[in-house]
Amino acid sequence: MRTRTIASLALTYALLGLLMNSVGTVILQSIAQFGISKPMGSTLEACKDLSVVAASFLLVAAVPAFGYRRSLIAVLAAMAAACLLASFATGFAAMQALFVATGLAFGVTKIATYSAIGLVARDPADHASITGLIEGVFMGGVLAGAWIFGWFIDAGDWLRVYWLLAAVCALAAILWLGVRLDESMVPVDREGASVTAGWKAMLALAALPATAAVLAALFLYVLVEQGVGTWLPTFNREILHLPAAMSVQMSSLFVASLALGRLASGILLRRIDWLPVLLACLAALALLVVAALPLAEGVQPRAGIGWASAPAAAWLFPLIGFFLAPIYPTVCSVALSALPQQRHAAMIGLIVIFSALGGTIGSFLVGLLFQTLPGTTAFYLLLLPIALVALALPFVRRRVAGAAA
Repeated sequence: MRTRTIASLALTYALLGLLMNSVGTVILQSIAQFGISKPMGSTLEACKDLSVVAASFLLVAAVPAFGYRRSLIAVLAAMAAACLLASFATGFAAMQALFVATGLAFGVTKIATYSAIGLVARDPADHASITGLIEGVFMGGVLAGAWIFGWFIDAGDWLRVYWLLAAVCALAAILWLGVRLDESMVPVDREGASVTAGWKAMLALAALPATAAVLAALFLYVLVEQGVGTWLPTFNREILHLPAAMSVQMSSLFVASLALGRLASGILLRRIDWLPVLLACLAALALLVVAALPLAEGVQPRAGIGWASAPAAAWLFPLIGFFLAPIYPTVCSVALSALPQQRHAAMIGLIVIFSALGGTIGSFLVGLLFQTLPGTTAFYLLLLPIALVALALPFVRRRVAGAAA
């Protein structure tokens, strides 16, 4: 039953990850189909991320009270309906509405999933391993989404992808009906599961120096990951001059690298202390950015370009995902493992809020830079938050260790 529960959590989280991270593809297609500008396209990030923030503020106490399992079933049913409606979109406003719904659903899913990990994990090392596994499967869902959207783009009617996604959401909701999740150990005051109670719990945690250190590191990390992930299809299309469908599919290399890196970290962190691993990853990441981006400069359009003839930068730059991958789940796991179970939902609410803000700012900033600066400059500037994450991690280590002591 434990394995089935972990698998169900991973698959649900991956499905919501597919929907959340389709934003780069939807921006690219919306620019072509609805005639919007790049800054207008970046509002999709705000639609989903600010909705995640709203869900965290409003539902952080309600989700444990309603039940993690029942919350996930409700989310999947709601997203099945939202995807079905999105398939009939005739304007960009429909895409904005879809990502508002997706953000709300993801906020609930993240609270429920990360809290449930604490129910099934045997110890801190097991917690880190399960978190890495679930985040790895999450990125697998994002990877699958890039290919699925690419196939429908090639077929000439990309909105029909939402018929398929609606069916998968409905099927996943049905599958959860056969899974048990023991939530008896969660101390919940069901009558006190109010918005105010959730705010108070989050504010009490946010006042701790250890929490501030964790949230700063996560904010900067997500700024980098979402900035790259959202605009990589556009980078491939406009800087490397790849065809539209191939631009989306080629960006899946970044997602595949993230998935592989998170799965690998789940194994590695059972044997090696997390701080030197993450610092080594950040150093390798910076070196790869500096090595890969010069290869994208001066690329000229070519007829009949394919996978074998794609520019070297299209293959090399997405590999930064492998070194980015371990940072987010590891920092989250370190923070949650240092807290008692009854404070997990509040901590996850804070994590979701600051991750969403980092994603929104990162996407908007990179989109604005792409609009105003030449070539690869926008991605070069991401070296600054990467350096700040490296400076923040030792501080996280000291603060979390002090809070747990």
